[in-house]
Amino acid sequence: MTPKKFAYFAPASLKEAIQLLRENEDAKVLAGGQSLIALMKLRLAAPAALVDITKTGDLLSYIREGKNDNLEVGALTTHDTLERSKIINKKFPILSDAASKIGDQQIRNRGTIGGSCCHADPAADLPTALTALEPEFAVRGVKGKRVIPQSEFFVDTFTTSIAKDEILTEIRIPHTPPKSGSAYIKHSRREGDFAIVGVGAVVTVGPKGVCRDVRVSLGAVAPTPIRAKSAERHLKGKTLDEGNIAEAAERANEEADPPSDMHGSRQYRLDMIRVFARRALNLALSRAR
Repeated sequence: MTPKKFAYFAPASLKEAIQLLRENEDAKVLAGGQSLIALMKLRLAAPAALVDITKTGDLLSYIREGKNDNLEVGALTTHDTLERSKIINKKFPILSDAASKIGDQQIRNRGTIGGSCCHADPAADLPTALTALEPEFAVRGVKGKRVIPQSEFFVDTFTTSIAKDEILTEIRIPHTPPKSGSAYIKHSRREGDFAIVGVGAVVTVGPKGVCRDVRVSLGAVAPTPIRAKSAERHLKGKTLDEGNIAEAAERANEEADPPSDMHGSRQYRLDMIRVFARRALNLALSRAR
């Protein structure tokens, strides 16, 4: 199928792009286009206009150290750049794990971290991985700039708290303490498919192998990426041994509300959360050590 007719704008600046979003009632931002264009071809999405921000003079593709002990990632940074970045692989391997599992190489060359977050597919890899990192999302709109905490960014399936005339410009990821490790693992039918279950884990190890901090995120099991709070509570303050990790993994599905579909039943997804939470925690722990 082919998309319905739409207007196409290629503004020279973000300021112009924001104004176009305000003036066109049913306009969508075009970044990598790897999700939006596919939906338009299937006519599951039919925006009246596309505002292509890749042609603006504002450079939004970067990975750099921020001023407030965080890492700043531009919204137009591609999946391939995340996967190959030395600083990402060293400090946040959970993101390189997730980026490496998205589609195929052509998709990773074009798809962007900002586009994936704004699309807000609950089965997407990067939103799930980012949920375990607790980042902030910097946006720019007609009323100026603002910062949205991760806990308020994903609102529902395919829905974020970004206003119609706002554009995501940057993701700010707080650095983890020393002796921290992170990992993302997903279960899918084939390599590159959307997750049936995706699990992200961040672990910080204290003296004598005690868990100082832990975050476990789940994807494809609720309308938005969620945290496995029960698993986190079980591990904090305990020794990170195989028994405690196994028990935490058993509790990892308590906050989940997965659907049943052609890829797996609700119960199957609940079972797979336990399996992949254990694997993600063990991998994160091995990296922390």
